[in-house]
Amino acid sequence: MKVDNTVLITGAGGFIGQNLVEAQLAAGRHVVALDVDTSALERFEGHRAYTGVCGDIRSNEVISRVMQDVDVVFNLAAAHLEVGSDERHFRSVNVAALEGLLRASRSAGVRRFVHCSSVGVYGPLHSVPADEDTQCYPEIAYEKTKLEGEHVLRRVADEVSLDTVILRPSWVYGPGCPRTLKLIRSVIKKRFFFAGDGRNLRHPIYVDDLLTAFELTAAASLLAGEVILVAGPRAVSTRELVDEIAGQVGGQFKPPTLPLGLVRLGCFGMEKMFSIMGREPPFSTRSLKFFEEDSAFRTDKARRLLGFEPTIELAEGFRRTIAHYRQRGIISS
Repeated sequence: MKVDNTVLITGAGGFIGQNLVEAQLAAGRHVVALDVDTSALERFEGHRAYTGVCGDIRSNEVISRVMQDVDVVFNLAAAHLEVGSDERHFRSVNVAALEGLLRASRSAGVRRFVHCSSVGVYGPLHSVPADEDTQCYPEIAYEKTKLEGEHVLRRVADEVSLDTVILRPSWVYGPGCPRTLKLIRSVIKKRFFFAGDGRNLRHPIYVDDLLTAFELTAAASLLAGEVILVAGPRAVSTRELVDEIAGQVGGQFKPPTLPLGLVRLGCFGMEKMFSIMGREPPFSTRSLKFFEEDSAFRTDKARRLLGFEPTIELAEGFRRTIAHYRQRGIISS
């Protein structure tokens, strides 16, 4: 099976979406890029194979407009980081809009629908490494609605006979990722601290490896509704991840360690204060998941069904990321 010539990428203005647009254009495809904010995609304007559309996937009119002649859909659109939003907002994007997009894809004759879910659907892992069959216990609105979206996808895809695949990426990082840049800057400025001992596991995947997984997922012969987990070469402790950054930026920084309970109280207070101001807090109780939950996964299924082998180790991934920001003057050290 091959990827056909026209692809629709929803959520194209985000970190992963921008990189996927660039990769698909480089592969010689016509890309229709949809997002509520397309300002980050301006560099693609003028490319003969690029069509940017500013719009909301919750709009039936917008969806019908972008579906013409589309062969493959990469659905990256999601309500994700909006700490102050209630569950209805997350459900409107991650569940209801997804159902509309699936039905429109079937009506338009889309060959394959690749849905970008998240390992967040698992919630806190009780044992690691997890795999596609691990039970899910989501806790927060984002996690719950991403899992609910997966259930809706399977139901609708079966109902309308649409070829769908669910991809669950682990912690994605790389140039252009706001949280990666925030982490690097906090280490450079010696403002980073550990909430807890930093021994919990993270499983990073460099963005270029994820782009390879998307390409393989769109082209492979798979059963409809298949769920595939993708992650980087290995899981590392949060402390190892931060130490790698500190070593590469040339500092001798040893971050302090604060008790989790104390930090949690501070996050609660910050959420309340920023909610009154109508702004997103720089830290939240959700941020603590980075420090207190283990996140490590088996990728046997991706290897078996897709031939997916992540190649970019943590040191190389951060070398590329830090070099990118230094070359552009975004970080000075």
